[in-house]
Amino acid sequence: MLISLPMYGVRPQQDVQPFWQLLLQQLRKHGVTAVPEQLCWPSDLLQHWRDPALFLSQTCGFPLVTLLQQQVQLVGAFSYQSPYCSGEYYRSLVVVRENEEGQQLSDFRHRVVAFNSTDSQSGYNALRALIAPLAINGKLFSRAVASGGHYRSIEMIQQRQADIAAIDCVSFALLQRDNPAAVAGLKIIAQTEAAPGLPLITSLTTSEKQLILIRQAITATVSSLEASSAKDQLLIRGFSTLPLSAYDVIKQMQEKALALGVITL
Repeated sequence: MLISLPMYGVRPQQDVQPFWQLLLQQLRKHGVTAVPEQLCWPSDLLQHWRDPALFLSQTCGFPLVTLLQQQVQLVGAFSYQSPYCSGEYYRSLVVVRENEEGQQLSDFRHRVVAFNSTDSQSGYNALRALIAPLAINGKLFSRAVASGGHYRSIEMIQQRQADIAAIDCVSFALLQRDNPAAVAGLKIIAQTEAAPGLPLITSLTTSEKQLILIRQAITATVSSLEASSAKDQLLIRGFSTLPLSAYDVIKQMQEKALALGVITL
């Protein structure tokens, strides 16, 4: 049985641990007795998510609808404390340096965009759909640079190695709280379309009864007063179950961009 909670912004293990301990207690209270004491922190997340022994993890919406189709079950999604979230829905913030004259996306034609990874909904797919109507011959930016992570994309903008990036609003809120200097001197010039937040998933081998117990345990954890501090640390507000079809909007963003000839950033 494998359990991981990668969380937004790749939170340090010590930040996730208090929430995990409370969830572990609830899982056991709800009759899930074989739960491991420790979370795993896999280096190859895609392989981890595809493991038949996966009991609970958190992925991204874009891999869910592209790379993990018919390979996992959707458990639900957390809602987060960000002014740009609407319930379990979130969006990305398109950020640039504050001293840039440009005020809208079209002002950044032929500039350098940073993105975390091509399998990211928030940093890649959502931005690609947003810029697609502005693209000429499939391109808006002169160059796209893979940063490896949202926080690194922000660093690249600050260091003038890139000019613009889409950062999911939860990662932005966490960085703004934990390291406000990192986002000082940035401005938001656009927002992407909203989509359901990072999906919690389980293997296809997880029984329907176990899936119900997982959902009940997460709901109990998020609802408990005891979890207030642990939730605040991760900006978790609530938990919702939702149908897999709710994530169709992510696939539609991809299709919109492709239809307009935008294959890559």
